[in-house]
Amino acid sequence: MNPSRTGGQILVDQLITHGVRQLFCVPGESFLAVLDALHDTAIDVTVCRQEGGAAMMAEAQGKLTGQPGICFVTRGPGATNAAAGIHIAHQDSTPLLLFVGQVARGASGREAFQELDYGAVFGSMTKWVVQIDDPLRLPELVSRAFHVATSGRPGPVVIALPEDMLTEIANVADAVPYAVVETHPGMAQLTELQTRLAAAQRPLVILGGTRWSQAAVQQIAAFAEAFALPVFCSFRRQMLFNADHACYGGDLGLGANPRLLERIRQADLILLVGGRLSEVPSQSYALLDIPTPQQTLVHVYADAGEFGKLYRASQSIHATPQAFAAAAATLSPATTPAWASATAATHEDFLRWSDPTPIRIPGPLQMGAVMSHLRQVLPADTIFCNGAGNFATWVHRFWPFRAYASQLAPTSGSMGYGLPAGVGAKRLWPEREVVVFAGDGDFMMHGQEFATAVQYGLAVIVVLLDNAMYGTIRMHQERHYPGRISATQLKNPDFCRYAEAFGGHGERVSCTKDFAPALARARASGKPAILHCLLDPEAITPGSTLQGIRDAALSAV
Repeated sequence: MNPSRTGGQILVDQLITHGVRQLFCVPGESFLAVLDALHDTAIDVTVCRQEGGAAMMAEAQGKLTGQPGICFVTRGPGATNAAAGIHIAHQDSTPLLLFVGQVARGASGREAFQELDYGAVFGSMTKWVVQIDDPLRLPELVSRAFHVATSGRPGPVVIALPEDMLTEIANVADAVPYAVVETHPGMAQLTELQTRLAAAQRPLVILGGTRWSQAAVQQIAAFAEAFALPVFCSFRRQMLFNADHACYGGDLGLGANPRLLERIRQADLILLVGGRLSEVPSQSYALLDIPTPQQTLVHVYADAGEFGKLYRASQSIHATPQAFAAAAATLSPATTPAWASATAATHEDFLRWSDPTPIRIPGPLQMGAVMSHLRQVLPADTIFCNGAGNFATWVHRFWPFRAYASQLAPTSGSMGYGLPAGVGAKRLWPEREVVVFAGDGDFMMHGQEFATAVQYGLAVIVVLLDNAMYGTIRMHQERHYPGRISATQLKNPDFCRYAEAFGGHGERVSCTKDFAPALARARASGKPAILHCLLDPEAITPGSTLQGIRDAALSAV
């Protein structure tokens, strides 16, 4: 016989059943019964400073593990604060469960204190929104939430919890643990793919999306090596292929290598595994013709609903990346691929493009030298995290991602993501080194979560590039409205003292020679650290300056 429990206790027991070990929250009176039920469990609760940061921490764990990140926020403003994290999970295809408080059932529909219609608020950026009004249905609906978040194309689910439902006593059996269903390619599809590869002259592979694993990235590497296929990673998905591998050709990000883009345009077969080739990797939808690409496109995706949405593939394979990679690793070419020398040249192009040593920018702090030093001293499995801004180019272009689950970056381009993501990563794997790259404007979006890092003793290192402006917007401003600076300048605090005020370690880096010893001291401190790096405002990208962009725009008038 099942014991009688409150709705809050039933809910927490479902989390335990489904293997939840950590969750993130900003507490609220609307789910006090859940907080009380958590008191006697082994679930690690991370208390955050703002709901957006909490949702981003949970999303980061979902991205690293493939299991739903868990976040609890209170109703109304707590839920809307969390919306940025929900949007990231949606566009990044990350499994995430956001539990939100709701007004008591008797007050529903009256615009009660902090009441929201969560279906209306989150419906366009989630896979499912549900309100659980009956505690007897908690096992059923929470189980469904886990399955929805992880099935097909993963994504966020929002579960609304009326306050009085959580205190109601009910007697109900727990659900069984959820299980992710893998969709496997058929033998006929693999045979067709092998036939297409045998007929190709300039084939290549593009990897993206989610539902990967350590084993899958190793298996897809074995497949690429067997066929000598050049492999490219989609936007902010470099962790899917070892940058040191002889088949690797770079990533389809912002400011991608022009030689890489030309190779894709000239390809006669593209094997797209796990990705959707959305706006950024498709270079504003210009890389492949829509709806029918000129190249033969073989699209492997876990959600059949994506097929034909943008591109009419020559062959569609409904399979998860993990299942496809396992099957592809069993294939082998009948003869030595004719394109092997081109693959080697592709990797050489990548090595030249990603070499930071020749890069020179205005100012006394040379970021090329900074990246060279990081490459020399940091472990290969260091987890790099970033939000949005031109500063991220230094990571994406010049750090060689060589390990799975080592990259946390929002394809949605959401500012403020890096620090919360770093906290989520370090909370998950405290033994791993975690480095956060942030801009000054980007950092201040969720900089208060540095307090969370200090509270839990999470020694993340923040490399904060300060150019006293919203640099990406200023760059676009100079291109379209040269010399007319408006709403992009910033007055920043001393971020070294900011770190120290929270109880962390702070360093000020104003020139290249300062960086290496500052990094060494930060790593040795054992504390969350900020390296406040003062960057010349003219150094807007690795290859251009604000003045150069302005002059080009004026000359074109």
